[in-house]
Amino acid sequence: MKYNILVGGAAGQGMSTISTLLQKVLKRKGFYVFANKDYMSRVRGGHNFVQIRFGTTPITSHHPTLDAIIALDQSTIDNHINRLNNNGIIICDTDLNSEDKRVIQIPMRKLSREIKNPRVFGSIGIGALLKIFGISIDNIEPVLRKRFDKNTSQANLEAFKKGHELVESHFNINSNNEDNHIIINGNQAIALGAIAGGVTFYSAYPMTPSTSVMTYLSKKQQEAGILVEQAEDEIAAINMALGASYAGIRSMTGTSGGGFSLMVEGIGLGAVAEIPLVIVNVQRPGPATGLPTRTAQCDLDFVISASQDDFPKMVIAVRNPEDAFYQTVRALNLAEKYQIQVIILSDQYLADYNQTIKPYNFDEISIDRYLSSKDDIGEGFYKRYKFTENGISPRIIPSTIESKTVLGDSHEHNEIGFVDESIENRIAMMNKRMKRISLLKSEIQEPEYIGVENPEILLLGWGSTHGSLLEAVELLANESIKIGALIFGDIWPLPTGQLEYYGTNSKTIVNVEHNFTGQLANLIAQETGFKCDKSILRYDGRQLSGTDIYNKVKKEVL
Repeated sequence: MKYNILVGGAAGQGMSTISTLLQKVLKRKGFYVFANKDYMSRVRGGHNFVQIRFGTTPITSHHPTLDAIIALDQSTIDNHINRLNNNGIIICDTDLNSEDKRVIQIPMRKLSREIKNPRVFGSIGIGALLKIFGISIDNIEPVLRKRFDKNTSQANLEAFKKGHELVESHFNINSNNEDNHIIINGNQAIALGAIAGGVTFYSAYPMTPSTSVMTYLSKKQQEAGILVEQAEDEIAAINMALGASYAGIRSMTGTSGGGFSLMVEGIGLGAVAEIPLVIVNVQRPGPATGLPTRTAQCDLDFVISASQDDFPKMVIAVRNPEDAFYQTVRALNLAEKYQIQVIILSDQYLADYNQTIKPYNFDEISIDRYLSSKDDIGEGFYKRYKFTENGISPRIIPSTIESKTVLGDSHEHNEIGFVDESIENRIAMMNKRMKRISLLKSEIQEPEYIGVENPEILLLGWGSTHGSLLEAVELLANESIKIGALIFGDIWPLPTGQLEYYGTNSKTIVNVEHNFTGQLANLIAQETGFKCDKSILRYDGRQLSGTDIYNKVKKEVL
């Protein structure tokens, strides 16, 4: 059984703190938790909310209907009461109005003043909510102590108790799990993957929704032994990262679509100079400023073709917080192995949603620098761009080998690194760089497949659609519908094996994406000739849930 809660209010009302506390308490009680944000691009006011889904089995997607609401303002009641189940509950302060019988008014502000800390009024609501679900507030003090100082944690504990005493149980649920999971979002997972993968320099300019990768790393930089630099803009950010990588430091940069636009020239510089770099693009709707706090999968075409002319690069779309961690480590290794740029695609939904997952297994992590030794480079001038059978030239760190100078240039160059515009050299250098595409294809991971062995309907998705597609396939399979889904992580170069295996025999192929044109479907048609029969597309800045996809398939595909 899974339950759905919404905490809503205006920016500045403490909604983020309230929802975070509730998530951590539920996790501590042994429940699986999935929580996603919907927030406006403003510091004060507006209408923001967090949806928290919890239960005794793993959860991979949000849900449109609600079992309970904590309303910090009138807008939350007005905007979401129509989503509340008939036997659902709304908890709000006595100064909010509604004639609906499902509303429980409790004096949150009055009681918080009695506790002599007005900020704890939300904790009174959480205490009441836990009682409504039949969840005790025993052993929650460690959660509060991690979040607040001693006095504030005591005030919040008192608020929890007062709220718990004010109401009666409405639902009675028990967790059958131990608290043996972590709760983490996509941006935190990428940041942890960067640390585990050996990054020692990260440069970026703050741009929602990518900023929290940088802020998380900045908080850990002394502990982890890394340097985080807030650049003046995205052009500076990528050039700093390229310079650090050239100097031998494993480096990353990150941004969103508008900032990635500014980085494109730097990507070309990294390509011709063969400087390895990982670039994170956490997508949001555009063009231009667009919807800065909403989600989209709108940059796929852009990142694949970023910068002029042909050169090898790799694009990986991370699918969930577990995948984001391991793929970030992998991206760092591949960038240095092939001396290329690897672009990690995420989006606001994945960046911000919290999910309980198993702790990461650091025994699976290895760091490979792929640096050359003195014996590898021979005597005489160091040929940084030496023609080799596989197209990968020997790479050394500047100043580490006596009398060997590492040259780099944005012009076309010869093997040593001097500018060379001859026809013969140009053809040889292009051929050398492009050889790595065939090598990359041997590294590509096939999309994850879920569903029956011989699906009549095949859903195609990528990145953060993973969790929603998992749930949709489960719902449809429960109705004996022969359904399957391929969810791509590696996107460029495009893996085709699983697609050809399952797509050839499927009666209907449906792409599921968060963009207007169906960019993955177009790429698949371009690369393989497979054409999707139908599309489930959403481009309003919000994420398709598993229930949304289920309903769309039932209505528009079957």
